[in-house]
Amino acid sequence: MAYDQSAAHGSLQASEQAKQDYIMGIQSAHALEKQATQLINRQLERIESYPEVAALLRQHGAETEAQIQRLDGILQEFGTSNSALKDMATMFSGNMAAMAHTVMSDEIMKNHFANVAFEAFEQATYRSLIAMAQATGHQHHVPIYEATLREEEKTFQTLLGMTEQLTAKFMALSAAGESAKR
Repeated sequence: MAYDQSAAHGSLQASEQAKQDYIMGIQSAHALEKQATQLINRQLERIESYPEVAALLRQHGAETEAQIQRLDGILQEFGTSNSALKDMATMFSGNMAAMAHTVMSDEIMKNHFANVAFEAFEQATYRSLIAMAQATGHQHHVPIYEATLREEEKTFQTLLGMTEQLTAKFMALSAAGESAKR
C-alpha cells in the first residue's frame, strides 16, 4: 500500500501527537544549533593559520545565534521552551568532537570535514521541520525554516568550495615546517 501524503497531512493537522512530534523536532533543532555554537567556538579558540576559515566560522556563528533566537520564538508560540537536557547533551558532544581533533596533526582538515558533514545534517533537519510545519498546519513557520535552510546551504557550499584550497594550504604549511594543524 502506497503512502498517501495528502491524506496524511489532513489527519496530522488535528493530531496532538503530530504537534508534539513537531515541538520535539524544534527542540532537537535548537539543541543542534547549540551544538553548532560549541563546535564553532572551540574551533575559533584554536585557529591560527587559517584566517579565511575563522572569518567563515565567525559569520556562521552569528547566523547560528540568530537561528537559535528564531527557534526560541517558535517554541514560545507553543508555550514551551528548549529542552535543557537535549541542549546540554549536544553542547557536550560538540565540545568533545572539537577537542578530539586537537590531538591530530591535521586538526584543521578533520574540523573542516566535520563542518561540511554538520552543515549537511543541519540542512536535513530544516527540511524535516518544513515538512512537519506543513503537515501540522503551521505553514507560517515555513519561511523561518527556509531562511535558516538557505543560510545552512550557503555555509555548506562555501565550506565545500574551499576544500581544495584549504587542503593545498595545509600541505604547503606542513611541508614548510610551519604550524599547519590549526
